[in-house]
Amino acid sequence: MGLRILDRKEQLTLTAIEIIDELGIQNLTTRQIAKRQEISEATLFRHFKNKKELLASVLDYFVQFDADILHSTKLHNLTPTQALVYLISSYAEYYENYPAISSILQIYNFLLYEEELADKMKEIQNNRTSAIQQMIEEAKLAGEISGNVDSNMVAVMITGFFREICFNWKTSNYEFSLSDRLLKTLELLLNALHD
Repeated sequence: MGLRILDRKEQLTLTAIEIIDELGIQNLTTRQIAKRQEISEATLFRHFKNKKELLASVLDYFVQFDADILHSTKLHNLTPTQALVYLISSYAEYYENYPAISSILQIYNFLLYEEELADKMKEIQNNRTSAIQQMIEEAKLAGEISGNVDSNMVAVMITGFFREICFNWKTSNYEFSLSDRLLKTLELLLNALHD
C-alpha cells in the first residue's frame, strides 16, 4: 500500500497544527509556517489568502473526523450507550495517535474573538454537542438511562469533561492513557444517570 503524498495546502495546514501544539496559537505566524515548510511566505499566500483562512483550514481538518466517526457509529448498530462509548473511544484513539490535534480543543476561546472563525467554532461545538445529545435522548427512550435527565446538560457535561481531560493529558506530557481516563469518566457518568 503506497503512501498518499499530501498536497501543499494540507501540508501547510498540518504544519500550522504542529506549531499550535508546540508553541501555542499566539506564536503561529505565516513566517513560521513558511520556514518549516522551506517555502516563501508568498508561496504560502498562493494557497491561503491570510492567516484566518489558514486557521479555517485547521478547523476543517480538525472536524473532518467528526462526520466519519458519527457515520461509523451508526453503521455498527449499537445501543445508544454503546454508541456513546464508541464515539468517545474513537475520538480518544484518534487523539492518542495524533496528539497535536488535541491542541485545537484548547484554542476555542481564542478563536471566538476572530469574527470569521467564531461561527465555525460554534458550529463545531454545536454539532458535537447535538450528536451527543441525540445519543442521550435515544438512551433515555431505550431505558438505558433515567428518562428524567436533561439530555442537553448531559451532553455539555460530556463535552466539558472531554476537553478538560484532554487538557490534563496534554499538560501532563501524555503521561496517562487518554482512552482509559475518558472511558472511566463516561462510565461513571452513565452509571450515575441510570435509574
